[in-house]
Amino acid sequence: MVEDKIRLLIVEARRYSGLSDALLQGAAQAIDAQGAEYDVITVSEAMQIPTAIALAEEAGHRPVGVRYDGFVALGVIIRGETYHSEVMANETARGLNDLSFGKRLAIGYGVVNVDEEDQAWTRARASEGDRGGKAAQQCLEIVGLKRQLAGQSR
Repeated sequence: MVEDKIRLLIVEARRYSGLSDALLQGAAQAIDAQGAEYDVITVSEAMQIPTAIALAEEAGHRPVGVRYDGFVALGVIIRGETYHSEVMANETARGLNDLSFGKRLAIGYGVVNVDEEDQAWTRARASEGDRGGKAAQQCLEIVGLKRQLAGQSR
């Protein structure tokens, strides 16, 4: 059986563009290292990521839609003076978990939730926390597991 190349969709929230770039760099490096392909779409805020993934997954079932093997969610949520950031973080995670469990989607979680910007940089840089790269690796792991359980090779 000829193995299809893995194709992922990276959905990145661009609220903090420099941090988003760092997360994307790590994810792209991890995906490239595995010889997979990827597309990137952007949204404004982290809470939009689950919706974008759901729309992309649904579009993949249409004749002209692109079918993705998995999704990488990237974004940054920095605590403010109110509890809004907690709501954003919780609802983003809940939305991604609902998609992962309910639709059996392979989703790598690279949404950084921190108290201050310096913490976000530490987690985002590929040379430090590499949260984007780790999210891509987690997604690729689940894609591989799905293929293995379906009787396909990685």
